[in-house]
Amino acid sequence: MSELNLILLGPPGAGKGTQAERLQEDFPLLYLATGNILRAAVAEETELGRKAKEYMSRGELVPDDVIIGVILDQLRDEEASDGFLLDGFPRTVGQAEALDEALQDFGRTLTAVLLIDTPDDEVVRRISGRRVSVKTGRVYHVDFDPPKHEGVCDVDGSRLIQREDDSEETVRKRLAVYHEQTAPLIGFYEKQGLLKRFDGRRPPNEVHDHIRATLATLRLEEQI
Repeated sequence: MSELNLILLGPPGAGKGTQAERLQEDFPLLYLATGNILRAAVAEETELGRKAKEYMSRGELVPDDVIIGVILDQLRDEEASDGFLLDGFPRTVGQAEALDEALQDFGRTLTAVLLIDTPDDEVVRRISGRRVSVKTGRVYHVDFDPPKHEGVCDVDGSRLIQREDDSEETVRKRLAVYHEQTAPLIGFYEKQGLLKRFDGRRPPNEVHDHIRATLATLRLEEQI
């Protein structure tokens, strides 16, 4: 397997960011997170960045053709020659089809799609349980990492709050969008034989070990 071309898939709060960090430590992969790429393209004032900025400044969703263009610009870069890790793209079947077509043109293929499968109730528990210091921004969790005194930061005694986008109502809205727009990718990639499932309820170290073992197996299968 000369290169690893991977997609991270899963609902918000599944732990994709944590696994992305660990995979970058394991392999020389270009990490492409949609939000980061769009912000960088806007900052660098590329042609696609200027187009994206027009939509973002109006609070509108950036159209597929612009997002796909920004992603493909990155995949053409020499940094992606040893492989890439996509996080937050594709979000829809339409984007996935466009990516497949582009990779064919590049003479490249996807290695695997890594689904961090996490139930809605667990996602809600993880995100809605976050509490943030109003002064330092330090993050606690009511179940996993509670402060010594409820509602008070251990470091400076400042008040802890729940951010608006961490509220249960907001999280469930985000999950509804995920199920409507992104979850159909599970079946899309399953049909291609690319989907690999990992239990997002397990501790991050166990998920990471499972992913590494899966990728090692794929490499062995390629050599047979």
